[in-house]
Amino acid sequence: MGILSRFKNIMAANINALLDKAEDPAKMIDQTLRQLANDLADVKKETASVMAEETRSRREADANLAEVKKNIELARKALTAGNEDHARVFLNKKNELEAKGLELQKLAEIAQGNAVQMRQMHDKLVKDINALKSRQATIKSNIAIAKATEKVNKMGAAGSKSEGALQAFDRFEKQAQERLDRAHALTALNEVPRDEAQALAELYKDGGGAALDDELAALKAEMGLAPAVSVEDEIAALKNS
Repeated sequence: MGILSRFKNIMAANINALLDKAEDPAKMIDQTLRQLANDLADVKKETASVMAEETRSRREADANLAEVKKNIELARKALTAGNEDHARVFLNKKNELEAKGLELQKLAEIAQGNAVQMRQMHDKLVKDINALKSRQATIKSNIAIAKATEKVNKMGAAGSKSEGALQAFDRFEKQAQERLDRAHALTALNEVPRDEAQALAELYKDGGGAALDDELAALKAEMGLAPAVSVEDEIAALKNS
């Protein structure tokens, strides 16, 4: 009756409280299911013998009670026949049977109690196993959802990093443009200043000076800034000054 010695522990086990305290409910469910399956197998294995013992002990108790009634009836018949000595024999036998019957009745009650406990353990184990399997499916579903959520969050974090990288690229591009602009400015500053006299010398070298002056005077006259004066007149004025 090894399994019967664990009756109190099995019946007092609170599966939900055990899982609520577990750090890894999924792992705890797997372990508990294995233990409950082993217990249920033990219960089923011993139930037959326990129930057989209940039937045997009850049969013996009933048979003893029947013998008690039989000897009482025989004692009555003996008295009816006027034979008190025979009646005393039957009554003595009845008393012996009644004393034995008390023990048989006690054994039958114990066997009946064991059978009740076996059925209670069986029903409790089946109930716990079904409840755990239900919670196991829920927990596995929650774990799958949690993993999917974590994956989405990681992808979101990667997207944020990509966005940050693009912003950094824009910043680097602006910095590169600024460096290029500074380089162009430095190039302009480093250029040799223009020599206007030399430039004019190049112009007059080809005799283009007089033509340029005539063109300039004509433009001024057109704009009303000054009367058109020929180059010759300007030269004459310069000589007379």
